[in-house]
Parts: sequence; C-alpha cells; structure tokens
Amino acid sequence: MTIFIISMILLLLAILIVFTVMYNRFQSYLIRINEAEASIDAVLRKRFDLLNRSISIINAHTKDDEEKKDALSMIVKLRSRKISNFELDRVLYEAINEFNDYKDCYEELHHNESFIKIDSSLSETEIEIHALRKYYNDVITGYNKLVRKIPSNIIAKVFKYKLKTYFDGKDMEDDDIHDFKL
Repeated sequence: MTIFIISMILLLLAILIVFTVMYNRFQSYLIRINEAEASIDAVLRKRFDLLNRSISIINAHTKDDEEKKDALSMIVKLRSRKISNFELDRVLYEAINEFNDYKDCYEELHHNESFIKIDSSLSETEIEIHALRKYYNDVITGYNKLVRKIPSNIIAKVFKYKLKTYFDGKDMEDDDIHDFKL
C-alpha cells in the first residue's frame, strides 16, 4: 500500500512539474508577444508622426495644384480613430505610397531639408517594422504551437489561451483587409 501512495505522490508531483513548466512557457511567450506588440506600436507611432509632420511641407509645395489639395488626408482622419496595429500598418503603408507619389511628382520637395529627413526616417522605419514583423511572427509561431500541441494544449484550454494572428506582410495593396492568417 505504501508503494502505491508513494507512486501516486510522485505521479502528482510529476504532473505538477509539467503543468508549471508549460504554464511558465505560455507566460514567457505572452511576455514576448506583448514586447513585440509594444515595439511595433512604437514604430507605427513614429511612422504616423513622420507622415503627419510631412503634411504641412507637402501642402506648402503643392498649394497651387488643385488636384493635390489635401495631402495625406488619410493621416488627418486617423488622428481621431482607434484602430488595431494591423489596420494602422495597412493605412500607413498606403500613406507612405502617397508620400512617395508626392516625392516623385514635386521635384522641389527634394530640396527641402525637413522633407529629406522625413523621407530618410521613413526608410529607417521600414527596416525596423520588417524586423519587428519577423520577430512577432516567430514568437506567434511558438505560442500557437503550444496552444495546439499536447500536453500544452490542455493548459491552453484551462487558461483559455487562443491562437493568435500573424502580422502578415503579404501584398498590402489588395482590397482584402481580413487576410491575416491563423
């Protein structure tokens, strides 16, 4: 009888250890996901601020052009909206394309020091956001594996951990805004 009790205690102890290890792995991934989201948010905020600063410069150089009245109007509309990082990235991508159109159409913008600095900073943010997307997606892959695989999926069900979406870097010019994969 004592061997049975000792075996049960050891089994319960082993289950507790596995449970603790799995739970801590989830917590580690959740911390890394939050870290990646915060970093992405900071770069997106930087992009938004750069594009916002460029509006007055662009408007000053295009004020005589009736077709180009409201430079980067989508940025102005964003000031009062609350949207996800996925949506913000998509809108900022469109705004950067519009910014580049102005750069191509108005040669005098190439001589404006502030505009050149903004353009350079936007290029730097593109590199940053690309690296952060990759990091985020790598972390999400590890987390989603835990949610799906045994025995960690049991802990996921107990604590209601759900699969997370990837920060999809596919063609951002298409009309499908709900194309983020699971």
